[in-house]
Amino acid sequence: MYVYDHVQARRSATVCHLVIRKGVMMLKKRLFCMSCIVAACLMVNDLSAAPFYEGKVLRITVGFSAGGGFDAYARAVARHLGKHIPGNPTVVVENIVGAGGVIQVSSLYGATKPDGLTMGYMLGGLFFGQLVGQPGFNFDARRFIYVGAPMKENNVIALSKASGVTSLEQWRQAKTPLKLSGLVPGNTLDNTVRVFKEVSGLPIQLVTGYKGTADMRMAIESGEVAGCAWSWDSLKSTWRKALDSGNAIVVVQGVPKALPDLPKVPLMISLAKTEEARQLVEMCVHTNILFNRSFALPPGTPRERVEILRNAFEETMKDKDFLAETEKANLAIDPVTGEGLEKAVAQFFKMDSAMVTKVKQVLFN
Repeated sequence: MYVYDHVQARRSATVCHLVIRKGVMMLKKRLFCMSCIVAACLMVNDLSAAPFYEGKVLRITVGFSAGGGFDAYARAVARHLGKHIPGNPTVVVENIVGAGGVIQVSSLYGATKPDGLTMGYMLGGLFFGQLVGQPGFNFDARRFIYVGAPMKENNVIALSKASGVTSLEQWRQAKTPLKLSGLVPGNTLDNTVRVFKEVSGLPIQLVTGYKGTADMRMAIESGEVAGCAWSWDSLKSTWRKALDSGNAIVVVQGVPKALPDLPKVPLMISLAKTEEARQLVEMCVHTNILFNRSFALPPGTPRERVEILRNAFEETMKDKDFLAETEKANLAIDPVTGEGLEKAVAQFFKMDSAMVTKVKQVLFN
């Protein structure tokens, strides 16, 4: 007959409890060790980004002379970008002047090591040269890796008061062509003037070959030319005094909708009398508003460094000190992400063949 031994049962229960408790403690220790290992791995991954940029110099190239709009934006970004990059590298700006920005963009594409230490602030209007197969445009805009753009390009045409023409009505009555300064065929500012001449029929002589908007501004002030096409945000920052004094007058704007600052200035597209002319304005002047002022990296830049720089750029665009500086300098900030630029550029190269032919005729002939 079985007799239940209460003492033995209690001992067995105690032993089981101790065994289970010991097992739970061992499991907790193992889980703790595993979590420490995972945390250590994550720390190694986080720290791996910082040492790459720590103690290094990040170079931003600009295709135009110092003192112009591109240069002003690039230097403003450079002053604040480094503190948002792990490792806090020194950020410098280098002006690679020539051929209206073509030399700088071509160099970024084919002669720059894709190590994440060189970023170009590029003129997207040059992509028209590639689109139509123009010689000398030795790059493929679709292969650049876009970081972001600080603003959208809203181009206008401005004239000096000294030119004697301060409105489109006066321009129509001009007996001789007005000289407008430019950079190089295929450049956004040249494109804007050429399209305006095509759709308006106004007497215009484009004088191209200047190194940047700073040089173009000096040519206007000296009376060498009457005016030029310009980014409105750049113009109101770098030539503010002339605008405020009435010595510089915006006579037409190349945007789909009137800018808040220029509610009464005529739109270029309103001068287009045919559907082809309207499409020309839309494709050549409106389309590249998003990507005309893009920060980009050369093809082949490691993806992890691309993400570091994209994140840093986006943080810079929200940086209070950066925004205070740009507001004081009248540099408008209306950013576009790197992903948004990629989509805009891809869409641009889907232009139909008939329009590509017309674009080539107007911009390069």
